[in-house]
Amino acid sequence: MSKSRWYGSILAVVLIGVVACGGSRSNSPSGPTGGCTPSSNPNTIVIQNNQVCPQTLTVAIGGQVTFVNNDSRVHMMDSDPHPEHTDCPALNDVGFLNPGQSRTSGNLVVARRCGFHDHNSPDTASLKGTITIQ
Repeated sequence: MSKSRWYGSILAVVLIGVVACGGSRSNSPSGPTGGCTPSSNPNTIVIQNNQVCPQTLTVAIGGQVTFVNNDSRVHMMDSDPHPEHTDCPALNDVGFLNPGQSRTSGNLVVARRCGFHDHNSPDTASLKGTITIQ
């Protein structure tokens, strides 16, 4: 076998390996590792397997939202935008949640749509959501 054919064969094997293995590593926060089971209680958002469910919720004006941390790690749920948390300040009452802990927001008194996120992982899409107040 000629030297150029041998190099071509090696290159082909390397390319096949790169394609089969995905070819890159990511340093981004880990995504969901399993399902998330929504609560049967109205106005409740569950945090489980590094995600929130449901990601969209509608509540009546004056209502509150309870966040339940069924995950294995701490979460800090706040109003958008990050890091100001000014869209719906009543959501900031939830704040720091240890695994197994739950906390309820303040009263949501203005009809609007509010985003929320985990302050510790603000770029993790699975830990973001919206609440519509109407």
